[in-house]
Amino acid sequence: MRVVVVGGGIGGLALAAGLRRRGIEVAVFERDTDVAATGGYHITLDERAQSALKDLVEPKIMQRLLASGSALRLRERDAFWDRRGRLLGHGPDLSDSASIDVDRITLRMLLAEAVGDGLHLGCNVSGVGHDDHGAPRVRFTDGAPRVRFTDGAPVSADLVVGADGTHSVVARHLAAGPTNRPAGIIGFSGRTLRQDLSPGEHQRLGPRSGLAIGPRGGALYVGFLDPVGNTALDAPELRMSVTTGPTYIWGAMFPESTSSDSLRDLRGGELQAALLDRFRERGWAEHTLEVIAQADPHSVAGFRFNAASTRAEDLAPWPAGRITALGDAVHATPPTAGMGAGAAIRDAASLLTHVSAAADGTATLTDAVDHFEAGMRRRGSEVLTLAMKTVRWILATDTTLGAAATVVSTPILAAAARLRNPARGSAVG
Repeated sequence: MRVVVVGGGIGGLALAAGLRRRGIEVAVFERDTDVAATGGYHITLDERAQSALKDLVEPKIMQRLLASGSALRLRERDAFWDRRGRLLGHGPDLSDSASIDVDRITLRMLLAEAVGDGLHLGCNVSGVGHDDHGAPRVRFTDGAPRVRFTDGAPVSADLVVGADGTHSVVARHLAAGPTNRPAGIIGFSGRTLRQDLSPGEHQRLGPRSGLAIGPRGGALYVGFLDPVGNTALDAPELRMSVTTGPTYIWGAMFPESTSSDSLRDLRGGELQAALLDRFRERGWAEHTLEVIAQADPHSVAGFRFNAASTRAEDLAPWPAGRITALGDAVHATPPTAGMGAGAAIRDAASLLTHVSAAADGTATLTDAVDHFEAGMRRRGSEVLTLAMKTVRWILATDTTLGAAATVVSTPILAAAARLRNPARGSAVG
């Protein structure tokens, strides 16, 4: 059996690593020319994602991943703030959490290493199909599926898997149209060293992640990452994390509009300054914006949130066949739940199990894909439902009623938090 994977992101590389480990021939075609040139900064892998990854890669890869990961169990409970920096509440206790945060670049490089010479970089896919010459949207039920390129001869396989993300060529072919749409939120992210913050913000933010939502649709997520001090596996000789000290990976979010969308055209320090101005216009306290102001300007970038339907029956709306897709190509998920990459890895592990059955002759390839897609629809619906809760919360504050409710309720919640914990409340009030 020969499998062709279109897209060398986390999900595609994880699948290819697993196929190669099982002795199944696989080739990955990725448009990037460098695996380290990847969007995003860090991802969270919960226990389910890590369990799936163990089925896909060699134990030595997992050991290096854990040595490069930041253990959630070693950080404080997440915090929720208002736009003035007043504490509103905490997330659940993390002391028993098995989840880790890891640099996206680190995970992608480890997976690329596991795939080896099966990864082909700098390849732009123009379409897929089953015919030799045919139209992009024509799908035939017989013949080997083929992948076409903008520059190069087409390749054929027993199975083609689209792991090419939100704007997937493969999924668009299968669905005869887009599989997701803008979620209504524009996001901006950056990296800030904890040591660069003032003592007050150093104490307020602490070794934990947090989220603040204000009126008129502004939100700021601040994630804490420390793969050295909070390492999931104390093995410095195996560590290959990009982040080497306590760092905040932050994400600013605004409802999509003509003015917020224009920010995506800015870069570096210019974008950084524009974000600060946008929050100030919404009445955010200056000290809460320090994490943005002290960021490395070269790390600041913008992106649009896209989302597929939260309804399982709407995902992968095509009959099973020898072309399929996984991850964001099917269930594009905003980063507001921190589960998108983990879901793609779980997709990969599931597809590996079913394809292995077809390779062993215990199932037909079409039945294997059918069972895989059924499970993927359930997984996709689960993570999308969680991610869209935060998106809808942010959008709700951009209404007249929502903005007024936010302004009125947050001081009350902050006062209640201070009564519950006077020492902590006085430090952040």
